[in-house]
Amino acid sequence: MTAVSEFGGRHILVTGASTGIGLATAAMLARRGAQVFLIARGAAKLAAAADSIERAGGTAAHGVADVSDRKALLAVIANAEDRFGPVEGLFANAGTGGKFAPLGGYDEETFEAVIRTNLTSVFWAIKRVLPGMMERKRGSIVVTGSLASERGMANNAAYVASKHGVLGLARAAAIEAAPHNVRVNCVLPGLIETPMLMQLDPNANPESIRAMLGKGVPMGRIGTAEELAELACFLLSDRASHITAQSIAVDGGILGTHTTR
Repeated sequence: MTAVSEFGGRHILVTGASTGIGLATAAMLARRGAQVFLIARGAAKLAAAADSIERAGGTAAHGVADVSDRKALLAVIANAEDRFGPVEGLFANAGTGGKFAPLGGYDEETFEAVIRTNLTSVFWAIKRVLPGMMERKRGSIVVTGSLASERGMANNAAYVASKHGVLGLARAAAIEAAPHNVRVNCVLPGLIETPMLMQLDPNANPESIRAMLGKGVPMGRIGTAEELAELACFLLSDRASHITAQSIAVDGGILGTHTTR
């Protein structure tokens, strides 16, 4: 059993932390001894998320920022370091799905907004925290990619481009950071039960959505945010001390197979 003090008070920053994968990971990190700083753009949900972690006995603080706003993102990272000290772990998880439309009809404003949120903001965050990690010879960064980091997807050009890009960014950072004992990895969620996924069909009930989506997964079901959080926490921990520049899917077998139930 993993000791609750596994992270020993390390400061770990989580973006997109108010719901879904981000919240599940932040809560798990706190249970395992990290000081977790949560970042998201929804003030009410973010405050509730941080409060729930603290009520459960964890150490958490939060700062409201839209990660696509560079000035706001850098300001909240500075606030996080004022609160908990240098960032020793980063889970760059915030993202947006954009919209579904044929490439020829995909409007440029939406395309640029998706790239800014899913890719450029991760560049800003890594650029901000990586030099300090390298100087201290300690740190881990985990980036949330997608199955779309490895595969194409019709009618979703912005999302696919951003998720391909963020995987490349993680690999580039990993190469630079490796000689300094700093690791950078990318997690690839498959069909994970999150508010974003469950809102794909607002008129359907949750059980029917789970059943419908589970048919496309070799394991026969969609995953949970906690299952993804387990991998993110592992990669942020010293247990993954010789793992870097990797992309690892939590997808029930979708990426590595061509068969479905």
